[in-house]
Amino acid sequence: MKEFRVLSPTGIVGYGFPEESFLRGVAQNPDLIACDAGSTDPGPYYLGSGIPFTNATAVKRDMAIMLRAACQLNIPLVIGSAGGSGADVHLAREVDIVRQIAREEGLSFKLAVISAEFDKDVLVEQLKAGNIEKLGPAPVVTEEDIRVSTHIVAQMGIEPIMKALDDGAQVIICGRCYDPAAFAAPAIRLGYDKALSLHMGKILECAAICATPGSGSDCIMGYLNEDHFCVEPLAPERKCTPTSVSAHTLYEKSNPYILPGPGGHLDLSDCVFTAESDRRVRVSGSKFVPEAVPSVKLEGCRQAGCRTISICGNRDPIFIGQVDNILENLKKRTAENLSADFDYELDFIVYGKNGVMGALEPSGQITSHEIGIVIDAVADTQEHASAVCSVARSTLLHYGYPGRIATAGNLAFPFSPSDIKVGPIYVFSVYALLRSQDPASLFARTYELVGRDTP
Repeated sequence: MKEFRVLSPTGIVGYGFPEESFLRGVAQNPDLIACDAGSTDPGPYYLGSGIPFTNATAVKRDMAIMLRAACQLNIPLVIGSAGGSGADVHLAREVDIVRQIAREEGLSFKLAVISAEFDKDVLVEQLKAGNIEKLGPAPVVTEEDIRVSTHIVAQMGIEPIMKALDDGAQVIICGRCYDPAAFAAPAIRLGYDKALSLHMGKILECAAICATPGSGSDCIMGYLNEDHFCVEPLAPERKCTPTSVSAHTLYEKSNPYILPGPGGHLDLSDCVFTAESDRRVRVSGSKFVPEAVPSVKLEGCRQAGCRTISICGNRDPIFIGQVDNILENLKKRTAENLSADFDYELDFIVYGKNGVMGALEPSGQITSHEIGIVIDAVADTQEHASAVCSVARSTLLHYGYPGRIATAGNLAFPFSPSDIKVGPIYVFSVYALLRSQDPASLFARTYELVGRDTP
């Protein structure tokens, strides 16, 4: 079986990559250019609000380079989780960018657009039919959870992408997508081993992060064969080692041997990582275990109020030594001074103490000479959130504590205005599995001939 070569330019479309690295990959005549374009890592805001977390200008730069190469080589270009979160509104922006590039550069191709967003009535029917199941520690999904969500998407697997390729699409822009699927689907369609294809996709979807030094914004090549695959970075200053590649196999996993995904899981307990050179690694032994009834992961978000924050700092050792007690009393003083007739949450993130890990921070002692404080106020409306933040900020600014010498303000503010209206905030409202014997049927596909007169 001919070696199947996959060029992965960057970890997420819009994160950028060196064009010289990319051209080294193009010179190897890849069979596929694939790129992930999204993640839930930035939290629920972007799916809930419908705002992409990638910048359109940066996305257009990356996409133009990839589109030109795909058209030049006459190979597929597959993009997963378009716009960051993969809802229809995110998908629409990426498709518009693709059309702009085609017009400006005179490119032509058959485009497939695969939606991952679900109609709420359809999901309620699926819920009533018993096809939506609890996922891990997430709560059981109710009809109300579905109804109040602003956007609900499913993480598509390989099947819709394979259908689009069967229909002659060259450029495929997917809504929310299982990260390895964009890399694996074209190879699996051609008969390559499913487990090896998905495992290679797992490595490639973060681009050169699996190299040393690692980078999510540099290019890497995958070489898929009948009984193994290899990976090698395209920048000469990087290299892959068995340690770096096996470490990335463990990336974002709760179990070192099992990688769940749509339709089943990868069993990696017998994987072998071998150095083929000082910068190229060979991987073998991956296995795929199918589910009896295939499933896809549902992700939905709802608005949970509005937020206002204030960022400030302090370097008084007397204040810093009492900061826990001061902030606890500040919550009580804010409640007294505000006398709110609405519900709110007031929290503080203290950098220099435990701002990163919070209650999980193992060190209970502050060793910094200064601390940064984020005052975080959440309420039902922006006005109410701003009121809470304003009272807390002004109270802390002039708060009297034992040993305080100066009577001026306790805080230094890096910005004016000091209070920042963040706007609506969102939480995950649907996080569950949807089971279906025909996963491809869950995801609507549309086609157009871009750059041609034919509609």
